[in-house]
Formats: sequence, structure tokens, C-alpha cells
Amino acid sequence: MRKKLRVAAYAICVRDDQLLLARGPAPDGTPEWMLPGGGMEHGEDPYDTVVREVEEETGYRIELTGLLGVDSRRHHFRRGFGRTVDHHGVRLLYEGRVVGGELRNEVGGSTDLAAWQDLSAVPGLTRVGLVDAGLALWRQRPAAGRFTRPEG
Repeated sequence: MRKKLRVAAYAICVRDDQLLLARGPAPDGTPEWMLPGGGMEHGEDPYDTVVREVEEETGYRIELTGLLGVDSRRHHFRRGFGRTVDHHGVRLLYEGRVVGGELRNEVGGSTDLAAWQDLSAVPGLTRVGLVDAGLALWRQRPAAGRFTRPEG
């Protein structure tokens, strides 16, 4: 079994009761909404990762105003030739504030659309689970900075 660790950083940017999201393809190709952010490059600080990724995916320059917490998730899946991968994703979630730039879509990247979505509409969107984890951290601000996934 192959073991894979992926460390990534994402931003929760809320203004006027709207959340900044990017849209990209799910593994089956279906479009789904996600938080702007992504994987760290070797040697890169997670702070720099999220600032870079948000600008790449949305066109906005952001200022990080706090570390909300960490979402750690491990799952197994099959890759080509029946090989099993033990994947561990560690995602750092920061609160961010837009300080410049203009909203635009990413060209030639992992997302195809960036948009502000009403917080009340988020539950009805096709989205990755990290959106809910990030919003829970943003709303609850747990002292330990850890999101606990509901059972089931």
C-alpha cells in the first residue's frame, strides 16, 4: 500500500454574508465548489501557500487575519492497477480578508470559476466537505482549532 501525505492551506473569506469560493471538477468530472487554496510546494510556508493560491484562483490579494484550525482526514482509495493508496490530507484553514485585486476566473489551473456565494445558499451547493469544515471553524472558533467531523 502506498502512503501519501498532502499538506494544503485554504482561506475562509467572508464579507457581507457571502463566502468566496472557487469551482473545480470532482474526481468524476462533476463541478463542485471549494475553498480557494491548495497544496504546499516543498519548502513553502503555509501562509504563503494560501495567499498565492487565493490570488491564482480568484484574482484577489488577501491578508490573513487568523489561523482558524486544522482539518485532518485520512482515507483509502484504489488507483490504477488496483493499487491502494493510504491518503492523509492535512489542511490548514485561515481566515482572510480581501485587500486588493479583482475577481476573475483562473485560466489553465485547477478551477474554472470564482464567485461570492451567499452563506445561506452554501448548503444547497454541490461542494467539497472542506467548505463545511471551514465554515464550522469560522463560526465556532474552537480554542483547540480542531474540526470534529460528525459521525456517519
